[in-house]
Amino acid sequence: MVSLVQTPTFKRAVKRLAKPHKAELDAAVRAVAHNPAIGDGKIGDLAGVRVYKFKMNRQTVLLAYEVFEAEGVIKLLALGGHENFYRDLKR
Repeated sequence: MVSLVQTPTFKRAVKRLAKPHKAELDAAVRAVAHNPAIGDGKIGDLAGVRVYKFKMNRQTVLLAYEVFEAEGVIKLLALGGHENFYRDLKR
């Protein structure tokens, strides 16, 4: 069993979502929890971070997370559109 940990940045992004969009996000989070390797691994400054792309309201949304296999934890880092996503994620 994996446990999910949310960062404050992720919580703020989720708080802004409408109820139907939260259901779509929940499905994406379940997909990540079921198969942590589903996202694309990043390199360079974002090494260790994986990004899962999914559709929400017919727009592509990115979900960034880190997997800590030893502890059995998936840390949800950020959620948003592609514009400035990686720049903000580096902070």
